[in-house]
Amino acid sequence: MEIVLVLLVIAALFVVRSIKVVPQQHAWVVERLGKYHVTLSPGLNFVVPFVDRVAHTHSLKEIPLDVPSQVCITKDNTQLTVDGILYFQVTEAMRASYGSSNYIVAITQLAQTTLRSVIGKMELDRTFEERAAINAAVVDALDEAAVNWGVKVLRYEIKDLTPPGEILHAMQAQITAEREKRALIAASEGRRQEQINIATGEREAAIARSEGAKQAEINKAQGEAAAIEAVAEASADAIRTIAAAIREPGGDAAVQLKVAERAIEAYAGLARSSTALVVPGNLSEVSGLIASALNVVQHGQKAPAPPKP
Repeated sequence: MEIVLVLLVIAALFVVRSIKVVPQQHAWVVERLGKYHVTLSPGLNFVVPFVDRVAHTHSLKEIPLDVPSQVCITKDNTQLTVDGILYFQVTEAMRASYGSSNYIVAITQLAQTTLRSVIGKMELDRTFEERAAINAAVVDALDEAAVNWGVKVLRYEIKDLTPPGEILHAMQAQITAEREKRALIAASEGRRQEQINIATGEREAAIARSEGAKQAEINKAQGEAAAIEAVAEASADAIRTIAAAIREPGGDAAVQLKVAERAIEAYAGLARSSTALVVPGNLSEVSGLIASALNVVQHGQKAPAPPKP
């Protein structure tokens, strides 16, 4: 009975040691008698107990690795403290197990040396502008070397670029001066545009005023011409009316009376406006003047009427 129990325990131990369940996104490296035998994939796997053993286990997930900060010297001999973070992934478990004694340390050291080499080829100002180029150069160098380690370097990102305190102070002063310069330029451009707008507005206003004055003069001239034409038309109508009245019976006597009245009024006006009055030496000249006016009127009566249109 004891022998059976011992056999059952040995059998159970044999079964337990022969079954290996590998989690998802993991890879287990199995050695048989100290030599690489197989890489177990995720799921249920069987091995030979006491002959095969799981020597290495690897995670196939993307792994972030913090690269310690270090002092780098730029092309213009400026010290720069740089640190970053590296992302990698194990792609071949067998190479990761036997390609390097510690691939994490190897990747970290290679990232630091590559970073110093890349920054050493750049001036200080370019290091702040060319972060993407620095990251790409580090990834290319690491990815080429990490092939033998079964590792794929996915990306590298610089976290901080810290220059010395005096350099940082000088850079801040330069940035402040540049911003003040831009502010002054913007203010001057604003004043220039303001002056341009004012001049343009004054020019347009002057043009508008001149156009208004021109139109006013035109309107005034047209109004005066219309007034003169209306006065002329009225005078012509009055003359035609007087001529028609003279042609009526008794018109001559009316004209003589009117002329005599105007002559008397003229002499009366001269007497009011001056203390000295000059009269004709012969008063018969007045009656001669009246007769001459009457003669003109009579000749106007005998003139033929203009033909009707």
